[in-house]
Amino acid sequence: MNKYILLAKQAVETYIKEGKIIEPPKDLPEEFFKRTAGAFVTIEKNNELMGCIGTYLPTKINIAEEIIHNAISASTEDYRFESIKKEDLPHLSYTVYILNYPEPVKDIKELDPKKYGVIIKTGPFTFPNEKEVVFDGELPYKTGLLLPDLEGIDTADEQIYIACQKGGISYQKEKIFIYKFSVEKYASR
Repeated sequence: MNKYILLAKQAVETYIKEGKIIEPPKDLPEEFFKRTAGAFVTIEKNNELMGCIGTYLPTKINIAEEIIHNAISASTEDYRFESIKKEDLPHLSYTVYILNYPEPVKDIKELDPKKYGVIIKTGPFTFPNEKEVVFDGELPYKTGLLLPDLEGIDTADEQIYIACQKGGISYQKEKIFIYKFSVEKYASR
């Protein structure tokens, strides 16, 4: 089993069975301890979504901690679903997404929903310098995110619309800022 998936699975199973948060195993590859990045963890049972939580920028000291935290959150804190139960554990599949740093989108033609995820933000701030992304602690009013390569989403317009819905954003009435990001995707199924 892939090390990313195994880490997410171990984090969820230990937390659900014992109520404990695991420490990153010492035998993980070096990049798990040296690299920082946002990460999403998606959990499914029989191809039905059971939880999906993540961060688009790093919030922990390394990706191992990011995966552990987000895996546990996906299993217990996704408000759309009941928490994972012990009897669910043998039937779960996991997908881990490691997010690359978001880039501002100047033209919707830059988007490809199979290749890039999107972040839609609103807020009182001015549009950032075209070469940098402003994620500097200034909290936007609303944010919606959609991962790339999701089944049934084939156009940039669909992707933007759904990300806006997720963030409670009316893109026809509110000024929006669009960012794109690529991912490294690891799936257990």
